[in-house]
Amino acid sequence: MGGESALLRRMFDAAVASAQPARCVPPHLPRPEELGRGRLVVIGAGKASAAMAQAVEDHWNGHLSGLVVTRHGYGAPCRRIKIVEAAHPVPDESGLQAARRMLETVRGLRPEDIVLCLISGGGSALLPLPPPGLALADKQAVNRAMLASGATISEMNCVRRHLSGIKGGRLAAACHPARVITLLMSDVPGDRPLDIASGPTVADPTTCQDALAIVRRHRMALPAAAMALLESGRGESVKPGDPRLARAEIRMIATPQAALEAAAAVAREAGFAAHILGDAIEGEARDVAKVLGAIALQAAAVQQPFEPPCILLSGGETTVTVRGQGRGGRNVEFLLSLALALDGRAGIHAIAGDTDGVDGQEEIAGAILHPDTLARAEALGLRARERLDDNDAHAFFEALGDSVVTGPTHTNVNDFRAVLIG
Repeated sequence: MGGESALLRRMFDAAVASAQPARCVPPHLPRPEELGRGRLVVIGAGKASAAMAQAVEDHWNGHLSGLVVTRHGYGAPCRRIKIVEAAHPVPDESGLQAARRMLETVRGLRPEDIVLCLISGGGSALLPLPPPGLALADKQAVNRAMLASGATISEMNCVRRHLSGIKGGRLAAACHPARVITLLMSDVPGDRPLDIASGPTVADPTTCQDALAIVRRHRMALPAAAMALLESGRGESVKPGDPRLARAEIRMIATPQAALEAAAAVAREAGFAAHILGDAIEGEARDVAKVLGAIALQAAAVQQPFEPPCILLSGGETTVTVRGQGRGGRNVEFLLSLALALDGRAGIHAIAGDTDGVDGQEEIAGAILHPDTLARAEALGLRARERLDDNDAHAFFEALGDSVVTGPTHTNVNDFRAVLIG
């Protein structure tokens, strides 16, 4: 691995390490004296939830029980908290049964009890509890339609909140009258608690009409039962001011911005100026790439708006409107579009990856881009434009040996992008 590639990978690893639950969870646990004679019950969902539960167990000596659900392969060894693994991004029966058991776990709690809710990215798909009138198959069809629509994560989660029996504040309402402390690891632009795992413990000001507008704007083909639920208004979520959420509090413990700052520190140690362009960049992956590519070319050519050597850092969650038959991945789609925008410009390298280790539905975090990426692809008979049109960037970078594979990272603070201009 060349010097630039090694540096980019160290930066990505630093971003992931900054959001490890073992580091982020302990400072935010309740104090033992806050419980009195009450119980501490742990619930949660997300790709980091099992590792978060393990961190709780490692730092809590008193009585402890509960259940969390995480993605297949993302479990952690816990003794007192039950760990369930389920499918992501399309929900399955395991997630459905876990959601039902979670509601059973918090039924009948007392005011002196504390519910510690561990929420991270991926929780939306991992807690698929259909409301009356919907089946799991309907939820699966909704997820597939949204993933292919090009809708933003905020838009998708608005729809999810109004087609759920547990999201949009419903889980916190089920915990009443116990106190609820939610520890959040943000994987969404803007760090809005409502959008992290579709806000199971957060009051929701949006409405069924808002969700319907999103469905129609993106021409989502939802099942008839889902459309009927939204149109009838029966899918309304728990609203601000609901007394059942009066004792619910939120603690943000890891964010994309903190991850970018950790990567920036690594860049500066290596002698590069580091510029964080934003932690909440959204839009079509291929279009974001064109913008960042233009900035990088301007910097390389005339030292504006940044003077090389420098690294441009950004986070957020881009989207991909699926038109082809390829294996997808928004981070690798960004990189393939960036490669075309840079057209082999010397001295510019880049990395893009999902901090949870999974880009799209592949067990691949992302990839690294080199100045000779297009030339090496041509030598192998790979046509970058055709692969981009087919949404097949994973296959493109895999053939070049430039994929970034981490395995389960046990955290999730959204996408990470770094463009190095030498």
